[in-house]
Amino acid sequence: MELWKLGVADTLRGYRDARFTPEDVLQSMLERLAQVNPTLNAVITHNDAEARDLARQSTQRWRAGTPAGALDGIFLTVKDNIPVRGLRCTWGSRTYADYVPTRDESPIALLREAGAGILGKTNVPEFTLQGYTDNLLFGATGNPWNPELTPGGSSGGAVAAVASGIGVAAMATDGGGSIRRPCAHTGLYGLKPSPGFISRVDGLPQILSDFESLGVIARSPADLRAVLAATARRNPLDRSSFAFTDAQRSEAPTAGKGCRILFVPAFGDFPVDPDIRRSAAGAAHLLEELGHHVEVGEVPFDVERLNAIWTLVGPVGLAWLVDHLGLDTRLMTSSLLPMVETGRAAAATAYVQLLADARELRAELAQVFERYDFILTPSIAAVSWPKAESHPTVIDGIEAGPRGHAIFTSFANAGGLPGINLPSAPAASGLPIGCQLVGPFGADLRLLAMADAYEQAFGPYVWPSL
Repeated sequence: MELWKLGVADTLRGYRDARFTPEDVLQSMLERLAQVNPTLNAVITHNDAEARDLARQSTQRWRAGTPAGALDGIFLTVKDNIPVRGLRCTWGSRTYADYVPTRDESPIALLREAGAGILGKTNVPEFTLQGYTDNLLFGATGNPWNPELTPGGSSGGAVAAVASGIGVAAMATDGGGSIRRPCAHTGLYGLKPSPGFISRVDGLPQILSDFESLGVIARSPADLRAVLAATARRNPLDRSSFAFTDAQRSEAPTAGKGCRILFVPAFGDFPVDPDIRRSAAGAAHLLEELGHHVEVGEVPFDVERLNAIWTLVGPVGLAWLVDHLGLDTRLMTSSLLPMVETGRAAAATAYVQLLADARELRAELAQVFERYDFILTPSIAAVSWPKAESHPTVIDGIEAGPRGHAIFTSFANAGGLPGINLPSAPAASGLPIGCQLVGPFGADLRLLAMADAYEQAFGPYVWPSL
């Protein structure tokens, strides 16, 4: 039995039945990591010694019948912009190359309380501001389905790890689609939660404000729910965080039937790969077969205004970070330097206008959700491209800019909404494709329920040949 392939429930069942131990599972995962990581470059900081120590303690607890918590002996990875005490947290930048936090960001502390172990940190683009995964410290990360291609970004290392069997799940962040798009490129489920669903205390500076949420990547909705049950807790030090009762967590809503879904296959004239159009249409049809009402429609907000928000929020946040901390821009990726200058040159009134536009977008989307329960779109506009290139320059024969491949996801971030990637039918080349289901604020558990039902019809995770 290849223990690194097991999900959370099967792993815990094996511990309870004494068929194998946490030490057995960890050894299997470390062997898998050694086998595939040199090809993928997914995990860039290892945590073997601490993980082995936890596995020994967890094995003893399971043998005594006293597991520490709901995830005792479950091993996962953490994206390299989420602090883990004692492990360097580089944010993909040489300016942070020697930073070793002394405290866990709050969700990581909760994982430890539940008994989970950290295998290591996963690769990111510098400051997690790009849609592919490469940096001057560690180099590019490859897609398990074709290591010469990108798994997307900024959670490229996270999805490459989970998709190849390095850990059951990954903790990651999503500031403009950084969970959902990489999950689409690798056939995974990934939740970008509502702001505050997972609290954020003791983290890195939040240069994207509440546009960025901390979420989870996994190979199944059940594994997503298991990790979220441990990490989605209210924290009194985070005023934005909110809590579900234990009953709501343990008795998550079922998807039911008859949900009203607005399916938006394209955003205006922005190009979409034909394989992705077909795949998203197939996902919409599958949701109809599950008893939901799917209506094809146009994008229900101003895409140009959304894009204008995005041209400023990242540059202003990065410029503030550089100047506030006195970072040496000579150590940074050259492609980020114009972004710093754009942020420095931006007027304060322009940033206030950005915030006003975001509030207006949130109000518009709230009205949309008076008519629909969910919005369905593709997660990506282009299938994976060469891993050292920042973006595809042509999509469906049409010239595309740096965010052309990422056009679908950022409205959920600016809108303060939860969204989940659902894997859909692959491209003719075999590369994975995914679509996103976005719900109103606070609909996180309903999205998980929809994903549960979708997986039952779509089928289980299919492993890449590595």
